[in-house]
Amino acid sequence: MPIQVTAEETISIGASAVVEGPAPEGRCVAVFEDDGDTGYFYAVDPSAGGNPIQDAVHIYNVANVADRDAPSVVQIGWSADSRKVVLLINGHPHAVFDFESKRGFCRTGFPPPSGEGPWSVGGHRWDDAALQLFV
Repeated sequence: MPIQVTAEETISIGASAVVEGPAPEGRCVAVFEDDGDTGYFYAVDPSAGGNPIQDAVHIYNVANVADRDAPSVVQIGWSADSRKVVLLINGHPHAVFDFESKRGFCRTGFPPPSGEGPWSVGGHRWDDAALQLFV
């Protein structure tokens, strides 16, 4: 999976952390946040009017992470066209945003579609095909 990692940080699950990975080119940004209770991944367009957060996906509940006492490496990596981004935790893909098709995928499938579009109107259910966006 050819990606350009623009952010990498070792975190402790459940300790507040924010990891921000800007696209190599363009205005898109992806942000991972652990607020102490949950982990979320955000698709951000700072130039968007109103709320710059375009989509958000749930990554984990801290209480449910089996190895939360071990350090975890969070990486944010972008496709060659700077329009697709993947969240890797310890080298494992947990979420993908496709800024071009306005679609988010995550392994928890949460949150369900809001119906407020234009992002992820079909939901956030994980699909391994999302990784093909980086080939």
